[in-house]
Amino acid sequence: MGTDDLQNDANFLRIKKLVCDRLELEEDEVTTTSLFHEQHGADSLQSIEILAALESEFDIEIDQANLARMVNLQGVYEVAAEKLGW
Repeated sequence: MGTDDLQNDANFLRIKKLVCDRLELEEDEVTTTSLFHEQHGADSLQSIEILAALESEFDIEIDQANLARMVNLQGVYEVAAEKLGW
């Protein structure tokens, strides 16, 4: 799924809201590929909070090893999509 397609995907939009809530950012401040740590000042605790919120929102378990991939919205979406079969 391309970046433009993601912007119209209901699951992507749920993930974006969840991430923005944890990073305390407005949704228009975060792009699909903007980096949480480098561009938005997120810390490691916020990364773990994003992972925990994903698990709760979608009733899944995500190995913390996936945190290395969850550096932007696209990475978070891809991890969730793999677990959920999207």
